[in-house]
Amino acid sequence: MSTTATKTFADVPANRDRLFLASCFALIVTSMTFAIRAGILGNLATDFGLSDAQLGWVNSMAFYGFPLAMLVGGAIYNSVGPKVLLWLAFISHVLGLVLTMTAGGFWGLIISTFLIGFANGSVEAACNPLIADMYPDKQTEMLNKFHVWFPGGLVIGSLIAFFIGDSVSWQTLIATMFIPTAIYGFLILGQKFPKGDNIVSDTGENIKGILTPLFIIMALIMTMTATTEFGATQWVERILGNAGANAMILLAMTAGIMAAGRYFAGPLIHSFNAAGVLIGSAVLACIGLFMLSMVTGPMVYVGTAIFALGICYFWPTMLGFTAENLPKSGAFGLSLIGGAGMLGAGIWNPIIGGWIDSGRETAIAAGLSGDAAELATGQATLGNIAIFPGILIFVFIGLYFYMKNRTPADEAVLNPDAMSAPGSAR
Repeated sequence: MSTTATKTFADVPANRDRLFLASCFALIVTSMTFAIRAGILGNLATDFGLSDAQLGWVNSMAFYGFPLAMLVGGAIYNSVGPKVLLWLAFISHVLGLVLTMTAGGFWGLIISTFLIGFANGSVEAACNPLIADMYPDKQTEMLNKFHVWFPGGLVIGSLIAFFIGDSVSWQTLIATMFIPTAIYGFLILGQKFPKGDNIVSDTGENIKGILTPLFIIMALIMTMTATTEFGATQWVERILGNAGANAMILLAMTAGIMAAGRYFAGPLIHSFNAAGVLIGSAVLACIGLFMLSMVTGPMVYVGTAIFALGICYFWPTMLGFTAENLPKSGAFGLSLIGGAGMLGAGIWNPIIGGWIDSGRETAIAAGLSGDAAELATGQATLGNIAIFPGILIFVFIGLYFYMKNRTPADEAVLNPDAMSAPGSAR
């Protein structure tokens, strides 16, 4: 569905590959914080005498810091540019890691986790529009390649925790994140950043682009795609721990498939366009979740692989779709879309926890106990989560036909041929 139309863009920076590499290392830090901090919760509970409720509050700070940084970063991006936001992320990462290692208790962990969440959100607020600006001819493809490193970082963090977690202190595990942090700090040191010539950098125009029905719909859709992804993966141990497969292997397997899928997203985007890829993603995610809600043993790995193929394109392709089809929204729009996804996942996580509790009660009332009750609970919960991609199939089909009949000039304010670029949603 690509075309050979010629597009004219402002000059792209000569150092864009270095800035792209810096963005990838920054995202590696972001995802490592999820993997390693998840692996040390037991240590934190023991060392500081924290209850599960207190641990829950500590974890929630990352979900609050993330969307706040994206909201603030998106609002000031046009004024300060990506360079300031990336340095803000770097400083917040360093402070958050140091304060975590030296935390004296609950409130120290609350503050440090919020800072890390704020740093993670600043990375997204800076890098998504930066990449869209540097690669205007292949925005969705490069955003997918950038987001390779979220699951990639999960794999790195999980392997570090697996191989050395039992032989070193949890503080040492936290300290390993200083390595990629230092690398992305070095890569942006002294570099010139683009001025936003290939994206709309007027905040007034951004607000006009955001206050449109399509943008609002995309933000709502993003809450569902993110919940489909994080709703299952964040609860993998509780949901699939008794399904006859190792939950940590399932998580690593999911992350690995997601990383590979995103890296090779270019041909798919070119062949099927963004809306087409999103339809296929929703179908696979739905099939995978329904399989996981019914099978046990080795078939759990098959269901997980199908599910991973489904969710791997959701986040970056939603961002790429927004960048290409709602260019007026600019950096602010990309930040709000990403923030909506994380906020939606945060809102639905307690509800999913409630599904687990009620599912367990139902299983026990049906006469099940022990592992059998937990298995039935997990499968019922996955069946509930499968409703999200089931709805998304029809939503994305509607989106596909809407975009097919939409006039490119509706949003292509930078260039009248912008919507005909290879890999665009047209």
